[in-house]
Amino acid sequence: MLEEFEKFLQTHILKVQSFHPFYNEAYEKMLNAGGKRFRPLLLLNVVKAYSPLLLNASMNAALALEMVHTYSLIHDDLPCMDNAAFRRQTPTLHVTYDEATAVLIGDALNTDAFLVLMHSPIDAKTKVRLCEILSFNAGSGGMVLGQAIDCHFENQPLDETKLEFLHTHKTARLIAAALQMGSAIAGLSNELEERLYAFGLELGLLFQIQDDIIDAVKSKEEAGKPTKNDTNKNSFVNLLGLTGAINRRNAKVKELKAKAETFEALGSYFQKILDTNFK
Repeated sequence: MLEEFEKFLQTHILKVQSFHPFYNEAYEKMLNAGGKRFRPLLLLNVVKAYSPLLLNASMNAALALEMVHTYSLIHDDLPCMDNAAFRRQTPTLHVTYDEATAVLIGDALNTDAFLVLMHSPIDAKTKVRLCEILSFNAGSGGMVLGQAIDCHFENQPLDETKLEFLHTHKTARLIAAALQMGSAIAGLSNELEERLYAFGLELGLLFQIQDDIIDAVKSKEEAGKPTKNDTNKNSFVNLLGLTGAINRRNAKVKELKAKAETFEALGSYFQKILDTNFK
C-alpha cells in the first residue's frame, strides 16, 4: 500500500505556472523527501480493513493528511521554532532556500491539502466531514495549540499532566485524525470511530515518548534529523529521565497491544506497528 500511495503522491503534487525560479521545486522538496507516511497509511489501512472497495477513492484524503503533516514539519524546523537544519536526511527549506520560502511553502501545503481533499472521488457529505476532522485536529485546538505550548514553555518544566496535554495536541491529534478520517470514509459506527480515535491519541503519545528517547540516544544520521535538541524542551526524557521514559514507553506498548486485540479487523496491523516501531 505504501508503494501505491507513493505513486499517487507523485502524480498528484500540485504545480503552478509562474516565473518564480524555484517555487515548484521547493513545494515538492519535503513531500519527496520520504518519511514513513505513517499517517496516510493509518487512514488507508482503516479503509482497507472495513471498506476495501473505497481504497482508491481514499488516496486524496491520505495525501491531504500527509500535506498537513509536512507543512507542520517545515514550520517546526524554522529558525523561530526549532531552527533545525535537517529533516528526513534532507536540508530543511529555510536552509536550502530562505526563511520566507519555508514559511510560504508550509502555508501553501496546509491550504492546498483541503483543495486536494475536496477533489476526492467520494460523496460530498463525507468530504465535509473529512475537512472537519482534519481542520479540528490540525488547527487552533489541536496541533497548533500543542506547538504554541511547546514553544512558549521552553526552559519552563511542565508537570506530567501538562506534558501529556502538550504532546497529545502537538503529535497525537493528527495521528488520531488519520484513524478517524479512515473511519468516516469507511462509514463505521460512531462507537467504533470513537474507539479508534481514542486509540490513535494513545498511539500518538507513545510515538512522542519514543521520539524523545530517540533524540536522547541516537545520532542525527540514525534519526534523519537533528538530535540532542530537546535539552530546553518539555520532553518525557527530561521529565522522567531516560530510564523512566523507556519504562513508560514499554508499559504503554503493553497496554496498547492489549487494546489492539479489541479491533478485530485492524488488530494484526496495530500489533505490527507496535512490534516494528517500539523494540
